[in-house]
Amino acid sequence: MEPLSIRRPAAVPHLDPGREKRSRLVSVQRSPAQPVLVEPRKIVVDGSVREVSVPPLVPPPERGSLADIPFDNAAEAPGDVVLSRKQRNGSWRDVTAAEFAAEVLATAKGLIAHGLRPGDRLAIMARTTYEWTLLDFAAWAAGLITVPIYPTSSAEQTRWIIRDTGAVGCAVEGVDEALLIDAQLDRLPGFAHLWQFDAGAIEELAEAGRGVADSEVEARRAALSPGSVATLIYTSGTTGRPKGCVLSHGNFLAEVDNAIELLHPCFKSVSTEPASTLLYLPLSHVFGRMVAIGCLRARVRLGHTPSIKTEPLLADLAAFQPTFILVVPYVLEKVYNTARATAERMGRAPSFDRAAKIAQRWGEAHEAEEHGTGPGPGVALRTARALYDPLVYRRIRAALGGKVKYAICGGSPLGHRLAAFYAGAGIEIFEGYGLTESTAAATVTPPLKPRLGTVGWPLPGTGIRIADDGEVLVRGGQVFSGYWDSALGGAVPFTVGPPPSWPSIGEDGSATGEAWEKIPQKWFATGDIGALDADGYLTITGRKKEIIVTASGKNTAPAPLEDRLRAHSLVGQCIVIGDNRPYIIALITLDPDGLKHWQIIHRRELLSREELAFDAELCKEVQRAVTDANALVSRAESIRRFSILPVEFTEASGHLTPSMKIKREAIMRDFEKEIEALYEP
Repeated sequence: MEPLSIRRPAAVPHLDPGREKRSRLVSVQRSPAQPVLVEPRKIVVDGSVREVSVPPLVPPPERGSLADIPFDNAAEAPGDVVLSRKQRNGSWRDVTAAEFAAEVLATAKGLIAHGLRPGDRLAIMARTTYEWTLLDFAAWAAGLITVPIYPTSSAEQTRWIIRDTGAVGCAVEGVDEALLIDAQLDRLPGFAHLWQFDAGAIEELAEAGRGVADSEVEARRAALSPGSVATLIYTSGTTGRPKGCVLSHGNFLAEVDNAIELLHPCFKSVSTEPASTLLYLPLSHVFGRMVAIGCLRARVRLGHTPSIKTEPLLADLAAFQPTFILVVPYVLEKVYNTARATAERMGRAPSFDRAAKIAQRWGEAHEAEEHGTGPGPGVALRTARALYDPLVYRRIRAALGGKVKYAICGGSPLGHRLAAFYAGAGIEIFEGYGLTESTAAATVTPPLKPRLGTVGWPLPGTGIRIADDGEVLVRGGQVFSGYWDSALGGAVPFTVGPPPSWPSIGEDGSATGEAWEKIPQKWFATGDIGALDADGYLTITGRKKEIIVTASGKNTAPAPLEDRLRAHSLVGQCIVIGDNRPYIIALITLDPDGLKHWQIIHRRELLSREELAFDAELCKEVQRAVTDANALVSRAESIRRFSILPVEFTEASGHLTPSMKIKREAIMRDFEKEIEALYEP
């Protein structure tokens, strides 16, 4: 094993873009034309749409890899700004395509100098930073496979991922992560390298690689193909030990190339304001990683911020001023609830509520106009919206940086109410659905044809099928090859989803459709339950394993109830329970910000969380949230009883995954007494 060390910073060598081969990948079109919308081909069985597919907008690449993106950018547009780095004084310094390619080259040479060979696995354990993205591309340029690890992972989780992948090294952000891994070294055979970003890791690598020829990096890049493995991303492990998804360079290219073409407003700004985004979601998760790659591919200015805490995040958004953002529903709920709480403190809650209703009506009317089912917002509605824009909607946009026009939302359903509100407030939401196994999005809201409350149509190049039991199946160029098997040192193919119960349907006759249908693609069973409407829009109703079957045999999906409950400003997290029980119950935690505001308004500042959990006024308020959620379902599916817990569900407590998903088994185990009490007579 080589010694672990941190060296002094050194200058980064300059890259002459002319030395690199031009456009090894098919370049993404950057014309100002409107997005191309292709109506999905539908298969209808017994009056219900059971399958939809959309042909790709971009042909799959026959050669090249993600490693070529920085070098192609430098060759095609060396002066284009592709990233911005936050400086110590809070300002942002732009990074051009040529500068970024030079850093990627220098870092890749450093990895080679340290003896890392093509196919070696390199782990990255850090928050969302510039260095994360830089090392990702440098590792690919050196022919390596990157392995993201959440920086909040425990010692056991970290050790498992490093051992399972056989990673030979890891780059961490700070001393805490370095010490965590250092303590595991005697249990990590083959592990030889540990670099620390905040101790000069990138500079150390650049210095070490000074003696490596540029041609060595070029040769390793040339050896990669779309089928080469790019990364092993481990699932969040909501139901057990995480599994490594084997994603190829071609998987990412199929995903980002079609997303760039479809989401024209985000990636191809035609206004005077160049497209940009500030990434704060973890790069350890496929959602944030996909968008980071897409931004580099489309040459959209990308910034990183490591904190998801409200104050520093809002400050960075205000300074960076992105034109679009990547969000999970929790963030949009938080912004809405905070704005409403502020209005209530100022005695303007009724005015805010009227503005919210106006925005929702405008969003719904605009949706109807796009689909040709309505005339659009009338004069009175447009006038009312204009009145509330400086009073309410502009403040909402300001909270997200001031220039945000679009948001790509994923992770869980956003819901019709908030989607309509944000549309009316001037922020168009592109809601999507996908998994790690599908390299993020499998479906997304199509521009110019939103359908509020759904997760949209299949991403171009993707097919969606609903199995007989309601499970969502997906296929496409972005679907992974299988799960990592450490014994084989490769992917074990996933189990193909069940065949359809309907007869095969002939081709639609279009050349693109015929060509795509000939690509051998397997249907991946997602484990999610969903439905397709008459126009091919997908709605997700829950997880197959989470469907509740009460003692009376009633089937209930917990997700819609939980999503509606979390929309209330007082509710932090919640879990709906009732499998093999006589009725449905809920465990509810309180949102810290919402609770603080409620305490001030109701003069309960001196009460502890334990006392508040039994406060009569607060229980009445939470009961209103439960009643509102119950309006979505029948009496048999409704929440009959609930308990307010005096604690929070957090990642540290073991009740949430790093991507904010509920760990149901852990919660049901740890709060067994509270659950049983709700079923007592």
